[in-house]
Amino acid sequence: MGAISAAAQEAAEVCAREHTPGASPSAAWMQRFFPLYCVLLALVTFGYARYDQYQLDGDAVAYMDIGDLLRAHRWAGIVNGYWHPMYPALLSLGHILFHATRANELRAYYLVNYGIFLLEMLAMVAFTDALASLRQTMANDGREFLCSKITLRYAGLALLTIASQRELSLGKVRPDALLQAFLLFAVAALLRYFATERMVCAVLMGLALGCAYLTKSFAFVLTFLCLLMLVAFARIWLRRSIASAMAAALAGLICFGAIAGPYIAALSRQHGRFDVGDSGSLNYAWYVGGTRKMHLEAYMTPEFGSAEVHLKHPERELMRSPQVLSYAQLPYGTYPDWFDTTFWNDQVKPHFALRGQISRGARNCVLVIRYLFNHPESLLLFALLLVLGARPALRWRPSDSTANTFWLPPLLLGAMIWGIYAVVNTEERYVTVAFVLIMLSLYASLRLPKADAASRRQLAETAAPVLVLLLALLAGGESLRTVFQARRDLSGRGVPGGWYSPRANAAAEGLKAMGVEPGDQIACAGWKACLDDQYWARLAGARILTEIYAPDTDAYSFLAGLGNRDEVIATVRAQGPKVLVADFATARVSDADPFFRQWRQLGDTTLYALPLNLH
Repeated sequence: MGAISAAAQEAAEVCAREHTPGASPSAAWMQRFFPLYCVLLALVTFGYARYDQYQLDGDAVAYMDIGDLLRAHRWAGIVNGYWHPMYPALLSLGHILFHATRANELRAYYLVNYGIFLLEMLAMVAFTDALASLRQTMANDGREFLCSKITLRYAGLALLTIASQRELSLGKVRPDALLQAFLLFAVAALLRYFATERMVCAVLMGLALGCAYLTKSFAFVLTFLCLLMLVAFARIWLRRSIASAMAAALAGLICFGAIAGPYIAALSRQHGRFDVGDSGSLNYAWYVGGTRKMHLEAYMTPEFGSAEVHLKHPERELMRSPQVLSYAQLPYGTYPDWFDTTFWNDQVKPHFALRGQISRGARNCVLVIRYLFNHPESLLLFALLLVLGARPALRWRPSDSTANTFWLPPLLLGAMIWGIYAVVNTEERYVTVAFVLIMLSLYASLRLPKADAASRRQLAETAAPVLVLLLALLAGGESLRTVFQARRDLSGRGVPGGWYSPRANAAAEGLKAMGVEPGDQIACAGWKACLDDQYWARLAGARILTEIYAPDTDAYSFLAGLGNRDEVIATVRAQGPKVLVADFATARVSDADPFFRQWRQLGDTTLYALPLNLH
C-alpha cells in the first residue's frame, strides 16, 4: 500500500507540473482530448484487423505451424533456433479464443495482431511517460522543455500509427510488432529506474527483456546492452553507488533468466551446445559471409563463403541436376526446410569477412537512407520545431552541471539496435523501434527559446503542441482512409475480409478435389510455390516433403526446358507425394507438350498440380 501511495503521489506531482499556470491552453486541451484520441485510434486500427490485405509468406506459415504444435503439446517441435515461441503462443491462444478452424484461422491471427497493436499503444505511453519523468528528475537549470509529457505521448502514438500502416502492418503474421512492445516496456522500466532508483523497475525491465527474447533471439544481445547501460548511466551520470547499480543489474539479469532460461536450456540441449538462437549467426553467414542460403550440401565447398561448414543433418539430395531434395527427415512443418532452417544448417559457423562486411555495410547505409525517406513526417516535424526556435539540449558530459542527459540512454540504445542490424541485415520492420527511441529522445530534448526572446518563445510554446497533434491526427486520418479503401477493394472483389486469400483457398480446394487429404505429403517446384507463399499447402493440411529446386527462373520455363524431365518426375514420384505443385505465373500452359496436358489448374489461380500417386 505504501508503494502504491508513493506512486500515486509521484503521479500527482508530475501531473501538477504538467499543468502549471503558465502552461499553454493547447497543451491543457490536448490532455483532455487524449483518452478520446486513444479510443479513436483503436477503433480505426480495428479496421486493419478486418480489411488489411493478405500478406503472408514462408515466415508466417512457420509461426502458425509452431502454434499448432503448442496446442498439440508437441514440445520437441516447438524448440527452434530460428523462430522463437512467444508469438506462436499468442497465435495459438487466439486460435483457441476465437474457435478458429484451418479455413478461417487467419482472421483470428489478424485479431491477435490487433491486440498486439493495443499493447504497443500502452508500451508507447509507458515509454514517453518514463522519458518525461526522467527529464523532470534531471532538469536542473530552470529552462522549460518544448514538448510536455502529453505532447510526447501524441508524438509516440503518431509514430506507432505510421509504422502500423507500413512495415508493422496487421496483415503481416510476424513478431516484429510484439518485439517492439516488449522493448518499449523494457526501456520504459530502465528510465523509471533512473528516475526513482526503485529495484522493482529493474525487475520489470528484466521480465520485459525475457519476453522480448522469447519473441526474437535478437533481444539476448540487447539485454546485456541494457544492463550495461543501467550500471554505466547510474554510476557515471547519476553519481549513484556502484553497489546499488550492480544490485539492480543483477536483479534484472535474474528476472531475464527466469523467463528466458528454460528455453535457452531446451535449445542448448537440442543442439548439444550452449545456444541462445542461431538466426543472427546464420544471417551473418548468408548476408555477409557469402554462404549459400538455401539447400547447402557438404560437397558445395565453393559456396561456403567465409563460414566453416560441417553439416550434421543436411537435406537429403535425391538428384543434383536439377537439385531434387527430400525433407522427410524433419517431422514438423508445412515446409520443413524453412520451418527450422537451423536444423538443416546446424554447424554452419560464420567467420568475419572484411570484404563482405564492407559491401553489406554500404548496402545497409542505403537502406537506412531509404527508411528515412519512407518516414519523413517526424523528421519534417522536428525541422519545423527547430525553425520555431527550439534547440535540442544534447549536452552529455557527466562533469557538466547543466547536462540534462535523460535523452542519452534511449537514444544510445536506439543507435545500438540500428547498428547491430546494420552489421548484418537492415529491414524496416527490424529498426522501427530504434527509430522511435531516437526520434522521441530528440523531441524530448528540445528546449524553448531563451526567455529574452519573448515573442518567439510564446510562438514556439503555442505552436509545438498543435503541430504534434496535427501529425497525430493526420496519421490516424491516413489509417482511416487506408481502411476505407481496403474495404472498398475487398467489396469489389467479393472477398469476405483482408485475411482471405482467393489464391490460397482456391488452390487448397483444388487439391482436396483431386484427393489430397490432411496429413498427406506433396511436392513442389519453383521458388514461388515452395518458399514465397506456401499457405495454400497449409490450408489443404498437406506437407511439402519433396522439392525440385528452381531458383533462377519461373517454374514453367524451368520444367519446359528440362532435358531429363522424365527422370526428375520419376524421382519425385518415388518419394510418395500425391501431387507436384508449381506456380506457372503468367505463362500460358501449352497443350502442345503432352507433359503439361497432365497438369490440372487449381481453381482460378496460377498454381497447377501434376498427379503423381493419387489412387
